[in-house]
Amino acid sequence: MMILQTIFLGFVGPWQWIIIGLAILLLFGGKKLPELMKGLGTGIKEFKNATNTEEEDKKKEESKD
Repeated sequence: MMILQTIFLGFVGPWQWIIIGLAILLLFGGKKLPELMKGLGTGIKEFKNATNTEEEDKKKEESKD
């Protein structure tokens, strides 16, 4: 896993990140960007809750046995 991160992130320097950020800003605009980030945060939060719920369900099933 670490090798893949080094391969993908190793070739992208600070100037490339700035260019990527500016491209995203130009594509979506300043007003739409906060809405996109809010949606992304909500999606991540829902994913974490779903995985936590699944783990709790597995623990309850194991304790019943």
